[in-house]
Amino acid sequence: MNIKPNAARILVVDDEPANLKLVDKMLRKDGYENVVLIQNPHEVLAACMQERTDLILLDINMPDLDGFAVMAQLLALNDPLLPPIVVLTAQDRNEVMLRAFSEGARDFICKPFGRYELLARVRNLLDVHLAHRLLHEQKTVLAEMVDARTSELHHSRLQIVRVLGRAAEYRDNETGAHVMRVSHVAELLARVIGWNEAQCELILNASPMHDIGKIGISDLILLKPGPLSVEERTIMQTHAEIGARILEARGNAILEMAGRIAYSHHEKWDGTGYPAGLRGEEIPLEARIVAIADVFDSLMSVRPYKQAWSVDAATRFMRDNAGSHFDPVLVGHFLDTLPQILEIRERFRDSPLASALPA
Repeated sequence: MNIKPNAARILVVDDEPANLKLVDKMLRKDGYENVVLIQNPHEVLAACMQERTDLILLDINMPDLDGFAVMAQLLALNDPLLPPIVVLTAQDRNEVMLRAFSEGARDFICKPFGRYELLARVRNLLDVHLAHRLLHEQKTVLAEMVDARTSELHHSRLQIVRVLGRAAEYRDNETGAHVMRVSHVAELLARVIGWNEAQCELILNASPMHDIGKIGISDLILLKPGPLSVEERTIMQTHAEIGARILEARGNAILEMAGRIAYSHHEKWDGTGYPAGLRGEEIPLEARIVAIADVFDSLMSVRPYKQAWSVDAATRFMRDNAGSHFDPVLVGHFLDTLPQILEIRERFRDSPLASALPA
């Protein structure tokens, strides 16, 4: 499979013809060539089964069969490559947004919306979905490949997972250097505790996707400059489960480890983390490693809601939270290797030019 994003099949579902025409005009003006307009929501299931679809822009408030019912029909297909769903609705209440995410939506846009907002969301979700399709279909391809192509396929797979990691970072207004620093620090800690070369390479290539689930979080929450409300924080925390669903795959060691990391790297040693409230060694070791690398780098990085911390302040936080937030043994190794970790930060510094790029 080699689908260019502009050739991807996009379904636009809305019972209002004027809304269909507006979205169609926006997409085609940006070069999308395969846009299918559906006014009758009863036709969505058949359209998806007839031809592989890459993205669905779905209205919620429709007569007879609303958007939630349409999502239920699609999820009932149990399709491992179900296209991501973006809810387009005038209902901006938090309960509607929470329900949409819990029932299968990957993104949520309130009407009226701007052209550039819509196109940015479409581009991000298509990038990830097409990469996911390629990874899924590689299972069949690998069975037909001869030994001479093994190295080439391995390189291609690594390129794809790195694209997935960068896609998540750009959603969070990042430069991509954060995921490089986290992955190399994770590899360093894994090596220090005795992991073999293959295991170290695995965590190096799996850890960049730790926050891939942020693709499913609204910009209104993800880029909010101030503190999140309780409801917003609940939505934000769903990115761990979203990430695990995006990365769900059997037989692919990188994606399997990446899925465990995405799901569990916000768990805490004392059991107060999320999403499952795991405690101590119940938390996968790779997730405990990435948690330390991720939090330390995040503390020392600028975010929409905070300034960067100093090395001393960030190190003190890690030490003070050993045994509560973090695995205390791993924190000890972290402190012992701090000079090497700071060298990694220097090697993968944020680019001023990249920092200026839009999310």
